Amino acid sequence: MHVGLGLPIGDPATLFDWARRADAGPFSTLGLLDRLVYDNPEPLVTLAALAGATSRIRVQTQVLLAPLRETALLAKQAATLDRMSGGRFVLGLGIGGREDDHAAAGTELRQRGARLDAQMETMRRVWSGEPYSDAAGPIGPRPARPGGPEVLFGGFKPAALERIARWGDGFLAAAPPSWAGGLFRTVEESWQRAGRPGRPRIVAQANVALGAEQADEARAALLAYYAFTGNAQAWAVDSLLTTPEAVRETIARFTDLGADEVMLYCWSTDPTQVDRLADLVP
Repeated sequence: MHVGLGLPIGDPATLFDWARRADAGPFSTLGLLDRLVYDNPEPLVTLAALAGATSRIRVQTQVLLAPLRETALLAKQAATLDRMSGGRFVLGLGIGGREDDHAAAGTELRQRGARLDAQMETMRRVWSGEPYSDAAGPIGPRPARPGGPEVLFGGFKPAALERIARWGDGFLAAAPPSWAGGLFRTVEESWQRAGRPGRPRIVAQANVALGAEQADEARAALLAYYAFTGNAQAWAVDSLLTTPEAVRETIARFTDLGADEVMLYCWSTDPTQVDRLADLVP
């Protein structure tokens, strides 16, 4: 089982410290969420900086809201980050459900799923070295990974899960173990129906904060971030893991369900969370 860290968004200046501590420890991946109309660092810019400050750990968008972005530029940015990080970039993608993000980006909320499918078709073509269109040639650089960086999709609805087999390499599941298993099986079955070889990579996510003050900070951050759902307490706060025992148990449960990696998403800005969590990595 690989274990990664989701980075907090409350204090971007501390993220270099987080990244260097994680790179020196047992962690596999650094993840960073994406919003537009929110007080968070832009993930591609931030992960590029963190990739330069580290040597081995992967950097991952968790998840990037692709429909908010122009497709050709996103393809170029992702290929550049993959190339410059030596293939350490993982492109986690989602559609985004906040109306204000789409209003600011000038994109249509109701067309976001169809837009993502069209974007993936274009980006896969760009990453393979083909011309962008009849009117425009190839867009470089070539990514380090043939065919483009590894692509994971997040989501819960059938269309999102089907998209994994059609365009992706795996699934990023921000769901508790109690219902993640059903999502894992649905993704695997869709993969088989599509005739894809092997199996999709399954990445689980759990929200964590160790220590009383850190847990209070994390709960406040979760309540603010998920306020748009109208039920942030049940959606995110109640599932926050605040003890070593809970973290170990959750990693074990995801392992039993067949996950390949667990991302421990940290909502406290305290960098010592890295060291505390490192002791819990199996």
